[in-house]
Amino acid sequence: MKITVATVGRLKEDYLRAAEDEYRKRLRSYCTLAVTEHKTVEELLAALPATAHLYGFDERGDALSSTEFATGVLAREQSHGGGAPVVFAIGGADGLGDAARARATRLLAFGRLTIAHRLVRVLVLEQLYRGFRIVRGEPYHRE
Repeated sequence: MKITVATVGRLKEDYLRAAEDEYRKRLRSYCTLAVTEHKTVEELLAALPATAHLYGFDERGDALSSTEFATGVLAREQSHGGGAPVVFAIGGADGLGDAARARATRLLAFGRLTIAHRLVRVLVLEQLYRGFRIVRGEPYHRE
């Protein structure tokens, strides 16, 4: 499965880059992963393949459990995605905006808390890793 985590903004903090690198390393055996950085949401949208399944992280999105994310998003894409590119989009400080929300296959949220977009980037990678472990029935996840 090929996954892109498309973000607005750069990851500048060393500790967040180290966390991202760790999850990118862990994800190698589960998917082909690309992390792309864009200056604006409009640039991010312009870079999307027309056939991409876009999952946007947005405060208005569905707050799923890790198991729901694994079975409702990852497993579904693996079995029914038809090989379409899968993109998880993270907006900048101002979020995704209306155009990205309208384009999204589904909107997801980490609850109602406001979380810095740089930190969401690491959380998305961690949930991808956790989700693949759940789908494969491997130890890591606890409800």
